[in-house]
Amino acid sequence: MSLRGVRKADLSASFVVFLVALPLCVGIAVASGVPAELGLITAIVGGLVVGALPGGSPQVSGPAAGLTVLVHEAVQRYGVAALGVLVLAAGLVQFGLGALRLGRWFRAVSAAVVHGMLAGIGLVLIAGQVYALGDAPAPAGGLDRLTGLVSLPGRADPVALSVGGATMVVLLLWGRWRRGARLVPAPLVAVVSVSGVTWVFDLEVRRVQVQGLWDAVRLPQAADLGRLAEVGVIGTVVAFALIASAESLFGAAAVDRLPDGRGTDYDRELMTQGAGNAVCGVLGALPMSTFLVRSAVAGAGGAVREGDRAGARTKVSRVLHGVWLLLFAAALPWVVGAVPVAAPAGLLVYVGCRLVPWREARELWRGQRAEAVVLGVTAVTIVAGNVCQGVSVGLALAVAKTAWEISHVHIETEDRGDAGLVVRVRGHATFLRLPKLLDALDALPHDRAVRWELGGLRHVDHACAAALEGWAAARGQDLVASSRTTT
Repeated sequence: MSLRGVRKADLSASFVVFLVALPLCVGIAVASGVPAELGLITAIVGGLVVGALPGGSPQVSGPAAGLTVLVHEAVQRYGVAALGVLVLAAGLVQFGLGALRLGRWFRAVSAAVVHGMLAGIGLVLIAGQVYALGDAPAPAGGLDRLTGLVSLPGRADPVALSVGGATMVVLLLWGRWRRGARLVPAPLVAVVSVSGVTWVFDLEVRRVQVQGLWDAVRLPQAADLGRLAEVGVIGTVVAFALIASAESLFGAAAVDRLPDGRGTDYDRELMTQGAGNAVCGVLGALPMSTFLVRSAVAGAGGAVREGDRAGARTKVSRVLHGVWLLLFAAALPWVVGAVPVAAPAGLLVYVGCRLVPWREARELWRGQRAEAVVLGVTAVTIVAGNVCQGVSVGLALAVAKTAWEISHVHIETEDRGDAGLVVRVRGHATFLRLPKLLDALDALPHDRAVRWELGGLRHVDHACAAALEGWAAARGQDLVASSRTTT
């Protein structure tokens, strides 16, 4: 293919990605409780900075949908002024993890925990944005948001609710028209159409607040940097870094599994995302990641690797997508101010529904119910607490489940008459199976010699070793272990 053809394909793809990213960036910023321009700044950095850096995955970077809930909580607790420092520190942590070559370890996370994280984020996102659909204030906690849905119909503005509902209807219908969705992405059609209707009929609904791109930029101050010494702030920084990294690297792994996927250097990708987040932090913008937003709108005209599906050939498409966003935000900010809040809220409710892995949850329940339990517990903990707590509980439960499954110990007893008893122990003797081992020891007769054959024992921990020694001491018998195995 000629260079001219490649440039033409990249130009076309960059404009498609720009059209998909624009309404999503605004929606994520509004849902995060920050000015809409901060979402656009993050996407601009994702294009102009991350897109131009060497290496990295072919995906386009933008505001992290998975961090929407956590960012909102952080802004409520520490203020918008502290957001830049939080994102800057998280970016430096990401860069450090990549430099230490720890990116590959994100692939070791249980799939059930990943799906549980997506489900929990999706449910919390839906619960929060349903309130925005009706121009009603949302409670702070995840559980409060769920329980508050019962009384929401009496508090919701019917006009705003109609606008949000119309947004989701357009998303679904336009996304089903494949030819139209290829020409104009469904998210853009939905937001623009309902915004046009509210403007033409001058409907009384709350609109997105706009203050200008340059006015939204806020460099970190010395007082903000000093807050990094607070324990709560440190925990938020770590959560930002880990969740943003997980979004990007899980997305890269999904892309690698595609037929034409390229092998991703996970450490380099982590460093690239860290550098991008550091720049976003300096500008006071939202944290960035890849994957979740683009995959979540796959049925609405977007897609994982939207640029590739639109014909992108090089990283030029990613850089150009940032250029279009910069030009739009600098020259046409008033367009964003015409968007009713209920429109991006409807878009994010749709995104939240697509984040929940319904199909994977059903498959796990049918085939591996223990994994389905891990998924469910992770999601419920995120809804009841926060993302960091949910992922931590999910990982702990996944490790405990794996430890229980591999900790199998088989005990066989053979009576050899005057020669005594032969007890064979095979497998993994850990404290998880200690009750079974103790029952077998208690069942052995007191007046018989016992010979132990432990050649099939792959591992014995201190608790089980102490149980065997205690049994021998209590019976006044010597504990004779043989490595010989019998078939």
